[in-house]
Amino acid sequence: MNYELIQTASVIRYPYLWAREAGRGETEGGKERPVAVGVRMVRPDGDLVLFFPITTKQPEVSRFAVEVPAIEKRRAGLDADRRLWIIFDEFNTDIVGNSFYLEPEPPTGRFSKAFFLPLLREFIRRRKSATEVSRFR
Repeated sequence: MNYELIQTASVIRYPYLWAREAGRGETEGGKERPVAVGVRMVRPDGDLVLFFPITTKQPEVSRFAVEVPAIEKRRAGLDADRRLWIIFDEFNTDIVGNSFYLEPEPPTGRFSKAFFLPLLREFIRRRKSATEVSRFR
């Protein structure tokens, strides 16, 4: 397996580092969790990728988060019997091929373009208020 399948709207397992953990000085994510691949930007020294966490914990109303519909959970290879949310007001960035955390494992699935792309456009619109946690610096 290589990293080519890690594309926008795919879902992979990744040791996501929450902004609150990074704020406490932690450098390692507590556990591997499903994340949605937001954007993959081609760069000569390794592609930059944005990851959005997927969680079972219902986020506060003030957060930019979206509950995943059942059909999208199935497409993404997620547990269709659990309530899940994608968090869009924080994200991790990493470098494909140069990451200590990113493995060349196949995605569990992917979200449909009809579901994910409008959310990604809204993230881009709100980008300045989102919190980035860089995993490669």
